[in-house]
Amino acid sequence: MPLVQVTMVEGRSPEQKRALMEKLTDAVVETLGAKRETVRVILYEVPKAHWGVGGVSKAEQDAARGETP
Repeated sequence: MPLVQVTMVEGRSPEQKRALMEKLTDAVVETLGAKRETVRVILYEVPKAHWGVGGVSKAEQDAARGETP
C-alpha cells in the first residue's frame, strides 16, 4: 500500500487538491504498478505564518509583496 505525503502552504482550492491527489495516484500506479485502490495520498496544509523561508514566514513575504492572505 503506497503512501504519498505532501506538505504544502495553505491556499489551494478543493479542485486543485483533488487534481493533485488524482495525478499523484496516477503516477504511483504507472511507476510502481500498484493497484489504484491501494494508493493513499495525504495532504498536509501549513498556515503561511508557520512556513518559513530564509527566516521569514510566507505570510510576511506575501505582505511585503502586497499580496493578500
